[in-house]
Amino acid sequence: MSTAGSAAGATSGAGPAGTAGYGEAAEQLAVQYESVAFTDVHRSRLHLYPAAPAAVLDIGAGTGRDAAALAALGHRVVAAEPTPELRAVGRRLHPDADIRWVADALPELPRLSTEGERFDLILLTAVWMHLTPAEGPTAMDALARLLAPGARLALTLRHGPVPPGRRMFDLPPEHTIALARTRGLQLLHRSARRDLHGRADVSWTELVLGRGH
Repeated sequence: MSTAGSAAGATSGAGPAGTAGYGEAAEQLAVQYESVAFTDVHRSRLHLYPAAPAAVLDIGAGTGRDAAALAALGHRVVAAEPTPELRAVGRRLHPDADIRWVADALPELPRLSTEGERFDLILLTAVWMHLTPAEGPTAMDALARLLAPGARLALTLRHGPVPPGRRMFDLPPEHTIALARTRGLQLLHRSARRDLHGRADVSWTELVLGRGH
């Protein structure tokens, strides 16, 4: 979902490792996430997203900003968010949005993987950076299985210092692009943008990967 990721990582008794620091900060993060619009975050890639109605999966949906915007456009939206505090905030902020909330996380996405649904668009906005390099192949395998023919996978990669108490990895885009290519996903779009929250030492790479029909 959001411009600061909220899912991914190896699971532990306290939840996925990549969610460290997000639960206790859910209310503050909600203000940050909802302060920017879906169209501003996704502007460079919107032309590659499918027309409604499509099956959309928002992984690391956070407070549901993007999920609610996509539901308002007429898409069928599943919001996967492993942090219960963020799910609760999302339901409160977007009570009327037609969103199915799911407690699930990368790299395996165990719940969604067993449900068998396929999606026309999968979003990972500020999520991929929470995965270790070793978790990337497993995560890309899980994503590839969830993509329908002709589907799009849109993700952002964070570059910059790691905030205290968070688990993040700054990987070159080529690493992710190569993982996707070996699973039949081709690069359709690549762009760079500044941080929308004004952090001068943070920047983002935006990727859209696609599967043929």
